[in-house]
Amino acid sequence: MRPIIFSKMDFSHSSLFGYIEDLQELTIIERPVRRSLKTPEEIERLTVDEELSDIERAVYLLSSGQDIQGTSVVANLPVLMRQNPAETLRRVLPKIREVLHVAGVEMQLTAAVSFLTVLQEESVSIHTYSHSFLHIILQNLEHRDAGVSNAWLETLLAVIEALPKETVRHEILNPLVSKAQLSQTLQARLVSCKIMGKVANKFEAHIIKREVLPFVKSLCQDVEYEVRTCMCRQLEHVARGIGTELTKTVVLPELVELARDEGSSVRLAAFETLVNLLDMFDADDRSQTVLPLVKSFCEKSFKADESILVSLSFHLGKLCNGLYGIFTPEQHLRFLEFYKKLSTLGLQQENGHNDNQLHLQTLEQEKKYISVRKNCAYNFPAMIVFVDPKNFHLELYSIFFCLCHDPEVPVRYTMAISFFEVAKLLNSDVYTIHKELVTLLQDESLEVLDALVGHLPEILELMTNGGENNGSESKLLSIPDLIPALTTAEQRAATSLKWRTHEKLLQKYACLPHIISSDQIYYRFLHRMLTIILTNNVLPVQKAAARTLCVYLRYNRKQEQRHEVIQKLIEQLGQGKSYWNRLRFLDTCEFIMELFSKSFFCKYFFLPVLELTHDPVANVRMKLCCLLPKVKSTLKIPTDKHLLQQLELCIRKLLCQEKDKDVLTIVKRTVLELDRMEISVDTFQKKFYKNDLLDQEKERQEHLLLEMEQLEKEKQKNEGRSTNINDKMFEKKRRDSKTSSVLAKSINLSISGSSSGTSAGKEEKKSKLVRSQSFSTQVLHPKYSNIDKCPNKSSATGYTSSVPGMGKNCMLSFSDDSFRAHSAGNSGNAAFPSSCSRNFFNSADQKNNGNKESQSRKMSM
Repeated sequence: MRPIIFSKMDFSHSSLFGYIEDLQELTIIERPVRRSLKTPEEIERLTVDEELSDIERAVYLLSSGQDIQGTSVVANLPVLMRQNPAETLRRVLPKIREVLHVAGVEMQLTAAVSFLTVLQEESVSIHTYSHSFLHIILQNLEHRDAGVSNAWLETLLAVIEALPKETVRHEILNPLVSKAQLSQTLQARLVSCKIMGKVANKFEAHIIKREVLPFVKSLCQDVEYEVRTCMCRQLEHVARGIGTELTKTVVLPELVELARDEGSSVRLAAFETLVNLLDMFDADDRSQTVLPLVKSFCEKSFKADESILVSLSFHLGKLCNGLYGIFTPEQHLRFLEFYKKLSTLGLQQENGHNDNQLHLQTLEQEKKYISVRKNCAYNFPAMIVFVDPKNFHLELYSIFFCLCHDPEVPVRYTMAISFFEVAKLLNSDVYTIHKELVTLLQDESLEVLDALVGHLPEILELMTNGGENNGSESKLLSIPDLIPALTTAEQRAATSLKWRTHEKLLQKYACLPHIISSDQIYYRFLHRMLTIILTNNVLPVQKAAARTLCVYLRYNRKQEQRHEVIQKLIEQLGQGKSYWNRLRFLDTCEFIMELFSKSFFCKYFFLPVLELTHDPVANVRMKLCCLLPKVKSTLKIPTDKHLLQQLELCIRKLLCQEKDKDVLTIVKRTVLELDRMEISVDTFQKKFYKNDLLDQEKERQEHLLLEMEQLEKEKQKNEGRSTNINDKMFEKKRRDSKTSSVLAKSINLSISGSSSGTSAGKEEKKSKLVRSQSFSTQVLHPKYSNIDKCPNKSSATGYTSSVPGMGKNCMLSFSDDSFRAHSAGNSGNAAFPSSCSRNFFNSADQKNNGNKESQSRKMSM
C-alpha cells in the first residue's frame, strides 16, 4: 500500500466537485439487517395462553417451553410456593426434577438458589421440605461442573442445620460412608469432607467418635493434597463438636502431622486451624506442642516457605494473645521483633535497612509484601494489648508511624479503620497519636479518609478529652493542628466526585461543637456549610450541610453571631433568586424544628416560611404545603394566636388563588390534616407530655446559652476595666518613682547625714508595696469576695459607683496608691480598715498631689 502524500491540496470549486463525484462512484455493499430479534415462528413458540393459571403456565413452560422459559419458572418457584404450596409440590416440583437431569448450568444454579430461598422463607414444614426437596439436592450434588456442585453443596449445608437429627443420620450420614472411600472421585471426597464438618456439630460426642472420627482420620491421610487440605480446615468444626478431651487425644496429633505435610497448602491449613483452636488447648499443650510448631513456622516463613507469610501475618495478633501466658520474656521480645519485621517488609530498601539487597522484587512479591503489611495494620490493636498500652510509645509507636505513612493505600486504609480501636486502647495517652490522625485526615486517598470518618466523632472526643490526666497542655496544643486538617479534608472531599464521602464527612462534622470552641466553629466551619448549601449541586450533600449548620447554630454562644446566621439563611436561602435555594430553606427549617425549641422557630422562621406561599414556582409551594402540619405543631395557644391567624390566612389564599392542579390537590389534603391536628397550649397536657418536656428542655438550654453569654460579657467588661485601672496605677507609680528620685537627690544635696532614716523609709515602703500587691491579687481573683460584705459602710460615706460592675476593686486600688504616696513618717497609719471612706482617700490624694507640685516648683526654681 503506497503512502498518501499531501504535497499540495487544491480546494478550488472544480476540484471539490471532482472529489464528490469520485465518492459517489463508490458502491456501498448492503448487508441484510435483521429487523427483529425473533422470527415469527420463534415468537409463536414463545407465546403462552393468557388464560392459563400460574401453576398451569409453569407446567406448560417446563414441558414444552425453551430453556430460558424453564429457568424463569425455576426462579419463580419461591413465589409459587407462597401462593399455592400444595399444587406447586404436586405438579410443578416433579417437572423441575425431570428437567434438572438434562438442564444446563444456568438452570442448575438458579434451582440451587430457589431451593435455598424456599427453606429460608419456611413456605412448608421442614418434614415436607426434606421429603420433597432433599432428594433432588442429593441427586445433583455430584454434578460434573464444579460450580454447580458447590452451589448444591451450599444449599445442602444450610439444609442440614434445619433438618432433624434422625433425618440427617439416615439420609446424609449413612450414604456418606461410601462416598468417603478412596474409590470415589476427587469431587465426591471433597464434598464428604465439608459434610463431615457440618454434621459434627449436629450430634453428641460419642456418636461422632463412633461414626464420624474414623472417616475424618482416613480423609486426613488421603493421597490427594486437596482432600487433606479440605479435611484439615474442617477439623475445627469437628473439635468443637467432640469437646476438649477428644480434641487433645485425636485432633491435635492429626494437626501436628498435617503441619509437617509435604504440601504447602496442607501446612497452611494446619497452622490456621491450630490458631483457631488455641482456646481449646490447655497450657501444657500450648507450651509443648503448639509453641514449637509456631516457632518453626515463623523461622521457615522467611527462609524456605514464604507461602505461609501472609497467613502468619494475618493470625499473628490472635496467636500472640493466645500464647501470652506461656511466653518467657525472651519469647515475648522475639515475637514482637518478628511483628516489627513483618510491618516493614518490602520497605527495607527504601528505608535503607538492607542496602545489600541486589535482586529486584517481582510483582508477585510486592503484592505479597503489601498483603503482609496490611495484615500487620489489621493486627495492630491486638499487638497493643500484647505489649500493654503503657509501653506503646516505647515499643510500637515507630511501627504505628510507618504503617500510617505506608506508601500503599490498602495499608493506610486498614490503619484508618483500626484507628478508633487504637485510640480507645491508649486511653489517657491518646495524645501521642495526634500527628498520625492529622496525617490520615490529609491523606491523598479518599478511601483512607472515608475509612477514618466512620468513627471520627469518637476519635476527636478521645483526642480532646482523653489526655486530661496528663494535663490540659497537650489538649490545647492538639486543637490548632486538628482544625486545618479537618478543613483540608472537607475541601478535598468537596472537589472530588465521591459525593457520598463528602456527605458522610459533613454529617460527622456535626460533632465539632463538643470538640472545639464556638468561635472556631463560627469562623472556620459555619460559613463553609452555608457556602456548600448555596453552591453544591448534590442534594444529599446540601441536606447534610444544612443539618450540620443547624447544629452549629444550636450550640453557638454569641447572640450576635446567631442573628447574623439567621439573617443570612432568610435572605440568601428563603428569599434567594433560585428556587433551588428556597427549597433548601424549607429543608433547613425542618432541621431547625427538629433541633430547636418551638418558640425559637416561631420567633425567627415562622413568618419567612409563610411568605413562600406566594412563591412563583409550584414546586416550592408544594413542598411548603407538605411542611405546614409540622409548622403548625410549633404553635402554642394563646401565646402564638396571631401566628395561627397568619397561617389560616395563608391557607385560605392558597385555596382561593392557587391555579396549579398538583399544588391545589396537596393543599386540600393538607387542610384536612391541619383540621385533625390539635394545637398544644402553654400548660402541660397529657397527650403532648413527652413532646412538651423535650421542648421545655430545648428552651431551657437556649436560655442557658443566653445567660452564659451575658455572664461572659460582664466578665470581659470587668477584666477590661481592671486592666485599664492597672495601667493607670502603673503610670502613677512610674510618675511617683520619678518624683521620689528627684526629691531624694535634692534632699541628699541639701541635708547630709540622714541616710539611715531614708533607708529605713525604703524598707517600710517595700513592705507596704508587697502588702498592696497581695491585696490587688486578692481583689482580681474571683474566689476572694470578702470585700463585697460591707456595702452598707461604703454607702454610709456617700460613695456611689459611677461605673457599673466596679464594686470595691476601685476603692482598694485607690487606697493602695494613697498608701504608697505617704512619707516614711506616716508609716504607722498604713493599716487602714477596709471600710474607710472614699472622701478620706480623695483628700489624702489631693494633699499629696499638692505637696508634690509645691516640691517640684521649688526644685525648678
